[in-house]
Amino acid sequence: QVQLAESGGGLVQTGDSLRLSCAVPKGILLGHVMAWFRQVPGKERESVAAIHWNGFKTYYADSVKGRFTISRDDVNNTVDLLMTGLKPEDTAVYYCAARHISHLVTAPYAFDSWGQGTQVTVSS
Repeated sequence: QVQLAESGGGLVQTGDSLRLSCAVPKGILLGHVMAWFRQVPGKERESVAAIHWNGFKTYYADSVKGRFTISRDDVNNTVDLLMTGLKPEDTAVYYCAARHISHLVTAPYAFDSWGQGTQVTVSS
C-alpha cells in the first residue's frame, strides 16, 4: 500500500473554485492509477475522477464533467483535483486513492491505498 495525504479542503461559496492536492511518495505515480472519491454521511463512497499513470487517460463522473479537472505533477509528486463552479451538492469528504494496475479503474473496491480525506463544504 501507498501512503497518501490530501490537502486543500475548506469552506467555500457556491460558484467558487478549490484545488485539492494529494501528496504521493516519490516514484509512485509511475505505474499507479490515481483517483479522487467523495463521501457524505450515510451514502456510499463515489468516484469523482481518475487518471491513468500515463497521464493521458482520465475519467470523470457525470456530475463533475466540465467543472473538475484531475492532473498529476510528476515533479512535485502530487495528484490535484481542480474544482470549479462548486455547488452545495459537492459538499463531502474527498479522498485520494491509488492502485498499481495497468489499466484505468474507477470503482472504490479497485483501489487499495487511501488517504485520510479532506472536507469540502460548499455553502449556498
